[in-house]
Amino acid sequence: MIRRRTVLASTLGLTGGLALGTAGAAAAAPADWSRAVVDSTIARNPDPKSLGGWGYTRGLFLYGTYRVYQRVKEPAYLAYIKRWVDYYVDADGHINHSFDNLDAMQSGNLLLILHRETGDPRYRAAADQIRTRITTYPRTADGGMWHATSKTNELWADGVFMAQPFLLRHGIAYGGEAYAYDEVTRNLAVYFRHLKASNGLLYHAYDADGDAPWSPDPATGTSAFHWARAIGWTAMTHIEVLDLLPVDHPRRAGLIANVKHLAKGFVRYQDRSTGRWFQVVDKGGEAGNWTETSASSMYTLMLHAALERGYIAGGDYVAAARRGYQGVLKKVSVNADGLTDIADISEGTNVGDLAYYLGRKRNTNDLHGLGAFLLMNERLAH
Repeated sequence: MIRRRTVLASTLGLTGGLALGTAGAAAAAPADWSRAVVDSTIARNPDPKSLGGWGYTRGLFLYGTYRVYQRVKEPAYLAYIKRWVDYYVDADGHINHSFDNLDAMQSGNLLLILHRETGDPRYRAAADQIRTRITTYPRTADGGMWHATSKTNELWADGVFMAQPFLLRHGIAYGGEAYAYDEVTRNLAVYFRHLKASNGLLYHAYDADGDAPWSPDPATGTSAFHWARAIGWTAMTHIEVLDLLPVDHPRRAGLIANVKHLAKGFVRYQDRSTGRWFQVVDKGGEAGNWTETSASSMYTLMLHAALERGYIAGGDYVAAARRGYQGVLKKVSVNADGLTDIADISEGTNVGDLAYYLGRKRNTNDLHGLGAFLLMNERLAH
């Protein structure tokens, strides 16, 4: 696998110091952008509680931080993750949270990490709390976990990343593989079937009841637009699940077919001038549309991983992955204070109309984008 990654990185033009000078930095580009992002975020938030409360954006960034820790073995990174988690896990291993939405489950990945790294049973108990909730969590008639208990029979493309990788890792770690394999792959199949669009993309959301406030299409139950990061969450989930799923699992081929579907859409709608993807993916010519960094990181990650594992092949995909990586790096810079910034990251987003998506705030150093960048960069650059 190492040799395959080295060959692919060379093909993508990612070796030889990573050509990081393309970031347009105000100061000299660091040798390791992943470490620079983690170090800068910790410098801005020396107490991890200032990142915010229990939730998926913190979980995403800290999960990305752990990926960097696995490579560089910097003890301060693991200690930082532990300090954040310990604000929310009490002495009995309980988290004071209802877990009535999928977003609340994503940080459970950190519990699994800390139990493995420290052996402290509190983290296993807290992870089991989320796992137990998954058993009783409401689902559509065909088995898709609702985005939230307040969103009856709604499936959002954002949601699969929040619960399914955690469930799969929990099952593998603690002897629940059979349930986890079946439940996770069923959810991915159900979500994809309802959200799949003929153009190689996904709709943001689906409502089996047809009465959601965002006015589902009466024929399909889907929302009207292809919001970039929602699709990116699903793309990353497929890669993470396929990395853990047995090679002979009966739903594996279907998941790979989903990756191929998205890969075609990503190539089709990539902005050739920047290498990134637009906030509303298929409307690049729409006034006010803009290329969004977190989704561009996610799409690049999926394309690279799919090439590496042989799910897709061909020069168009290689070129798209290369352009995507270079395009994301152009949104990364070192400011006058010597800290790393990542620009043009969409704030958190619900389901809406075109004006709503295009009008979302374009943040710098939003945790959505920092976490997505770390996951991408650890796969592509190291």
